[in-house]
Amino acid sequence: MLKLKLYMLPFFQKKYIEAGCDEAGRGCYAGPVYAAAVILPKDFHHPQLNDSKQLSATQREVLRIIIEKESIAYAVASVDVIEIDSINILKASFKAMHLAIEQLSIIPELLLIDGNRFNTYKKIKYHCIVKGDATYASIAAASILAKTYRDEHMVQLHQQFPYYGWIKNKGYGTLEHRNAIEKYGLCEHHRKSFNIQPTHPLIID
Repeated sequence: MLKLKLYMLPFFQKKYIEAGCDEAGRGCYAGPVYAAAVILPKDFHHPQLNDSKQLSATQREVLRIIIEKESIAYAVASVDVIEIDSINILKASFKAMHLAIEQLSIIPELLLIDGNRFNTYKKIKYHCIVKGDATYASIAAASILAKTYRDEHMVQLHQQFPYYGWIKNKGYGTLEHRNAIEKYGLCEHHRKSFNIQPTHPLIID
């Protein structure tokens, strides 16, 4: 019997202004890593809000509009392939989050980070929460913004390099993508530090 998800937790605590943070594209073969930071009203609720990976593309796009309209503040940032290869993907993911937080119109007092690691940003308190994007509304909202903005960017890159199938796989290591790498080689948008091989397994974050 399936266990239904009843709701997302609206906040971690009530005292401080908290921002949820998440990234998209960390496990991709190609393209930048994106991150978002979102401050939601404490009473924000939407029945479909969830981890972006559990939603359809259509649901994500609908929720993106709602999140951008109803959030107290939000920001999205990215780190490109050159920097990913220079500093590594984990540090690049943290940097993308820092850039997003920096762009918020309101300074948060507490950060909710999806995952189990983070680098402190300007001495702001933070909590790392494994599967936070499936637990807290603000992290779920950040996951949706990061994912939709990144997908949009990968669709644009697809126009330049259609043979990799990025319009569908968004840079992840699908069989189609791996076969295209074997046939055409790597392009400027591939992460060279990943030592990509056509036989590498599919990784989706």
